[in-house]
Amino acid sequence: MRHHGHGQRGASPPNDEVRRQWQDPDAVLFSIGLRAGHTFVDLGCGRGFFALPAAARVGERGHVFGVDINAEAIATLVEAAKEQRLGNLTGLVGEAETTQVCDGCADVVFIGIALHDFRDPVQALRNAKGMLKPGGRLVNLDWKKQETPYGPPQEIRFDEAKAVSLIEQAGLRVTEVRNSGVYHYTVTAERG
Repeated sequence: MRHHGHGQRGASPPNDEVRRQWQDPDAVLFSIGLRAGHTFVDLGCGRGFFALPAAARVGERGHVFGVDINAEAIATLVEAAKEQRLGNLTGLVGEAETTQVCDGCADVVFIGIALHDFRDPVQALRNAKGMLKPGGRLVNLDWKKQETPYGPPQEIRFDEAKAVSLIEQAGLRVTEVRNSGVYHYTVTAERG
């Protein structure tokens, strides 16, 4: 699920401190409307760049589920949640295409720069749709398909039109496409 990571081909991915210089997870979560009490599912969560601040944001009445195929990343996420005393975070090892954390419980299903890594993006999106509660939102944050100092090779990236097409194929209704900082965009969708 995360085999391309965030680095350029042959380069190691930037660490989280470097990444925060060009992508502030708290600002992203604020911009997508994540609030206290929400249930947030992070598909392709990695080590928790978004899942950990999301758990802090949703608070004790909310819950965060982090899903990733990489067991080592999930172990790191769970350990970090313990260290930060975030008892509202559950880490799950599994594929985005098949791992269902709930049926219709999520206020937000979030895919952070991972859609191009999924084995079957449309199936992963269909699975995400099943986790959304009525009125819940899917948010896909991804790399713009242009030259950037970080990120996966351009040829594997999905531009906004491709992401919208995949999301619509999964039966979701796109409500917004916008820039998210210099290098990324977000596509927001609801259950169709």
